[in-house]
Amino acid sequence: MEIKKVFDNNKATISISGWLDTQTAPEFKDVIEKLTDDITELVIDCEELEYVSSAGLRQLVAAHTKMKGNLELNNVSAEIMYVLKTTGLDKVINIK
Repeated sequence: MEIKKVFDNNKATISISGWLDTQTAPEFKDVIEKLTDDITELVIDCEELEYVSSAGLRQLVAAHTKMKGNLELNNVSAEIMYVLKTTGLDKVINIK
């Protein structure tokens, strides 16, 4: 997995490529935990995200909680959307 971060005032955009799974979820967790309180909006670009496991979903929920709902997933593939819909997270997390 590769993570790229872009900051623009109070908005952070994180691009993920590869797999968000048991092995890579801790790295993603570290990135989210290091976001400062002045970041009030988080966009996660999933264009190159190939797979998400339950460990990855757990970290997306943690990001949603940390951002108090100001989380948006962009460029979600059909495969990842299927997982989000199956788990009901598509009703909780803003997906564009």
